Amino acid sequence: MKTYLFLALAALTAGATHAQTDYPNRSLRQIVPFPPGGGVDIVTRIVASKWSEVLGQPIVVENRPGAGGTVGADSAAKAVADGYTLFTCQVASHGVSPALYNKLPYDAVHDFAPVSLIGKTPNVLVVNPSVPAQTLKEFVELVKASPGKYNYASPGFGTSPQMTMELFKLTAGIDLFHVPYKGGAPALADVMGGQVAGMFGNLPEQLAAIKGGKTRALAVSTLRRTPLLPDVPTVAESGYPGFEVTVWYGVCTQAAVPKPILDKLHATLVKTLQLPEVRARLAESSIEATPTSQDEFAAFIQAETERWARVVKDANIPKQ
Repeated sequence: MKTYLFLALAALTAGATHAQTDYPNRSLRQIVPFPPGGGVDIVTRIVASKWSEVLGQPIVVENRPGAGGTVGADSAAKAVADGYTLFTCQVASHGVSPALYNKLPYDAVHDFAPVSLIGKTPNVLVVNPSVPAQTLKEFVELVKASPGKYNYASPGFGTSPQMTMELFKLTAGIDLFHVPYKGGAPALADVMGGQVAGMFGNLPEQLAAIKGGKTRALAVSTLRRTPLLPDVPTVAESGYPGFEVTVWYGVCTQAAVPKPILDKLHATLVKTLQLPEVRARLAESSIEATPTSQDEFAAFIQAETERWARVVKDANIPKQ
């Protein structure tokens, strides 16, 4: 009996070891917690198209939107921890949501293993061209002169664009009614259509509308201007020193994924992000590729969670 148990255990161990050394031997899926066409989706597809070549297996992008990114995050957290389900973790799922929700169905820190940061980009404040404001200063004056008249769109409650606007409302002392949507693309569509006055949005999903004259960009949320919109000032230089919100994207997987698989995911992702063609495509969307070690990314996520907890508290945003 003891011999049988020993042989069975040895067989299981050998099987697990082979699965790790043979990884990946089939296609992977990468969950995006927002609809197609938004910033998170754009970044994921840019990276996944080349990462799959480096890994030697297809990466199938799966959009699982809802509840500010928490539906997709929960699905990823509960997936089998075999390294075949990846998640595009970002400021909403791993920064804002832990601060906003009293009972998340997942733990952003303990349920996930950070692989690497992908990159960072600004949020940009845009308005419909019919809004009579050419600058951020004029926009603030316009809103203050007509309390209750103007509204703003967001990709949903708890997303970084919504939180950026809430932080700006607190900073500038203005009041705008929030109109949440199920993703950045439908929110932008209604801003372009004039149903909503404006919004903060991830720059990758906003660029085409700005350059096509369908929206007017007033300011970016980072401390530095973006090279893709060199004439658009930062919020900080427009009269609000120190104002800064950086949108970030990364890759996470389940916390229980074996270390050899996690290390391979990290090594191949970093290699992908160092490819000139990938860096160029990300730069075209104003995303600065910033690969990190696994520990650096874990510390970054922890710091973001703490930062947004302070913002939620200071802005008196009610928790859900």
